[in-house]
Amino acid sequence: MLPPLQLPLLPPQTDLNSRAILRKAISAHKNLAELKGVAHIIPNQTVLINSIILREARLSSEIENVVTTDDKLYKAFASSAKNVDPQTKEVLHYREALWAGFKELKSRRLLATNLLIKTFNIIKQTNERVRNTPGTRIIMNGRGSVMYSPPEGEDLIIEKLKNLDEFIHNDQDEFDPLVKLAVIHYQFEAIHPFSDGNGRTGRIINVLYLIYKRLLDLPILYLSRYIIQYKAQYYRLLRNVTAKNEWGPWILYMLDAVEKTSLETKKKILRIKDLMDQTLKDAREKLPSYVYSKELVELLFEQPYCKVQFVVDKGIAKRQRASVYLMELERIGILTKKKVGKENLFLNLKFYRLLKD
Repeated sequence: MLPPLQLPLLPPQTDLNSRAILRKAISAHKNLAELKGVAHIIPNQTVLINSIILREARLSSEIENVVTTDDKLYKAFASSAKNVDPQTKEVLHYREALWAGFKELKSRRLLATNLLIKTFNIIKQTNERVRNTPGTRIIMNGRGSVMYSPPEGEDLIIEKLKNLDEFIHNDQDEFDPLVKLAVIHYQFEAIHPFSDGNGRTGRIINVLYLIYKRLLDLPILYLSRYIIQYKAQYYRLLRNVTAKNEWGPWILYMLDAVEKTSLETKKKILRIKDLMDQTLKDAREKLPSYVYSKELVELLFEQPYCKVQFVVDKGIAKRQRASVYLMELERIGILTKKKVGKENLFLNLKFYRLLKD
């Protein structure tokens, strides 16, 4: 294991262009490009941004043992209720951080240290900056043994982050962008710059980097499900980069994560589009003509739960008529009404099940 002060600066001093890596990178790029293209078949992009970000927020937080359910999360996102449990609230902060990072990156194309700090601050609802207390150790679950000692001292951590910043923004180097993604993810985890929330911040950096490199237009590719599925391998390969400078297996792991997650997300988007088309058809055939509109049906897919205020805010109808619209959608079986606190929420059950699948 490398002592804390010896975490090497980037770029890695090793060959990252093996035949296996280049082959895997080509395959990962193909699937990622297909995902980027298929995202545009959904006319209302909020459908993808809200639904997929919320799902990722839950899974990414679960890796850090911040656990809630899909139903609690979707209800909390839609409801005005204040009595949200702390873990669900923390997952919603993750979603807020990701969305804020995406908006800032779109307006100012820099994935710099200040943006990483802002992301961490939103996740943890704090004004802290980088760690300035000694003694941080990464402990192996269940054993209590020290797995890794990250750099210590505010000046050293800032120096490592400045080097990471330069590596991210060096568009003239020899690295394939997806190989760089793997290197960036490792280095951020190894620097471990914050007192908490490093894993979640690092996973947000992944998707923001893909946006920065224009490999995606929307923040819709998240690797948390893959990491959960292959969690032991994830931590083993991270440790092997640290202890043995074994970059190849780690990079192949991350490329496989991008490839497989791109394919799964593409399939999910196609299923969402099919369900939207079928719901539009059912609504057109079964709703009174004064109720049906394409905008109303699309609103039902911006998140699994809908309510009267959402219909009003979209300018589709005023409050009394909006209530009638949602009750009509319940009558024909598209929505299911649920009481949450003093509010009536209307669940798009088929959409909820599709997201959860």
